[in-house]
Amino acid sequence: MNPADLGLPVDVPSTALFTDHYELTMLQAALANGTADRRSVFEVFTRRLPEGRRYGVVGGTGRVLDAVENFRFDGAVLEFLRERAVVDMRTLDWLASYRFSGDIWGYPEGEVYFPGSPVLRVEGSFAECVLLETVVLSILNHDSAIAAAASRMASAAGDRPLIEMGARRTHELAAVAASRAAYVGGFTSTSDLAAGFRYGIPTVGTSAHAFTLLHDTERDAFRAQVASLGGGTTLLVDTYDVAEAVRTAVEVAGTELGAVRIDSGDLLLVAHRVRAQLDDLGATATKIVVTSDLDEYAIASLAAAPVDAYGVGTQLVTGSGHPTCSMVYKLVARAASADPKAALVPVAKKSTGGKTSVGGRKWAARRVDAEGVAEAEVIGTGPVPAALADRQLLVQLVKAGEVVAREPLEAARDRHREARAALPLSATQLSRGEAVLPTEYA
Repeated sequence: MNPADLGLPVDVPSTALFTDHYELTMLQAALANGTADRRSVFEVFTRRLPEGRRYGVVGGTGRVLDAVENFRFDGAVLEFLRERAVVDMRTLDWLASYRFSGDIWGYPEGEVYFPGSPVLRVEGSFAECVLLETVVLSILNHDSAIAAAASRMASAAGDRPLIEMGARRTHELAAVAASRAAYVGGFTSTSDLAAGFRYGIPTVGTSAHAFTLLHDTERDAFRAQVASLGGGTTLLVDTYDVAEAVRTAVEVAGTELGAVRIDSGDLLLVAHRVRAQLDDLGATATKIVVTSDLDEYAIASLAAAPVDAYGVGTQLVTGSGHPTCSMVYKLVARAASADPKAALVPVAKKSTGGKTSVGGRKWAARRVDAEGVAEAEVIGTGPVPAALADRQLLVQLVKAGEVVAREPLEAARDRHREARAALPLSATQLSRGEAVLPTEYA
């Protein structure tokens, strides 16, 4: 069974209203003056990385493809637009048969990006492309922020597994997307069952403090959990006294106890004490899992601690301080007429305050040094230099309206691991710094 084929309540029947009012009014005006059919190129990029980030991570590409496929104006949606007089009848008639028929190119999911990187390129008529702006940005900005935070945490964790457990700290639909993006960025499992069902991400979980408090004694709670889940379960040991709980846990489950979880206190100190206690009790194989509002800095500070796994919630699903990537969706080229043969003309916004953009339909490639380590992100609008021909980053995702690059989530996860490994070592530093690669324009 493929869960993705079944659909879930978290899926919506149409993504057409995940847009802004002005996109439809622009469409109406363009239909009226004859510019709606002009061939156009929109690109998604960010002008800068969030402060302190050395690289970005493309997350949400697969969800963008789903959103484009589901961008349909059904009867109920059209009636809503008619009742609110959002657009006129001519526009409503046009929307009734809307199907994106253009091409989409982009950085494959899991790839890293830098300021100016054209992470997505949408080509087609102005009318069909302009409508996708908000839904594309809402997905890429959110998922890429989570994937980047997850990547930093995974770097800090090294070989130790990371559990995503932030569902209760964000919107219920965003939680599923966050689990997916975290998995791409390097997390190994999630507590969120909807994410496990929808995307096949491994799910884990045992008990909370409430289960211990339900019972007359901590020993009773541990006995009940072990009886139900077996000695390989994870027992939560910081409801009352940690040392007493660890001793009770081993007495109840035996020295083959799977793991103990610590959710409060000075994690560095407590982890060392618990490890020593477990070893003294003969539970040398029992693992230690720590939670408690971790971020990449807290994880890095525990690198020397006897910790076997980390559970991360709030800081992950909020992008560890950067819940958006500030990506924008800009028109960079358009034809001078509706003639399909009309040449594309580069266009760009000129303004003060750092909101300028570079016109033209772009390609992107990553130059590497003699040892295969990335040294620059190269972006251009003309012919691709021969030396970079096999280093191009954009791949076709949609061709003539049909998705052509859907892939398993594991592929994006593996791609990110490889992309991050090909960056300079300084990419994983948590200290403040600029993008690890410069952006060069050819």
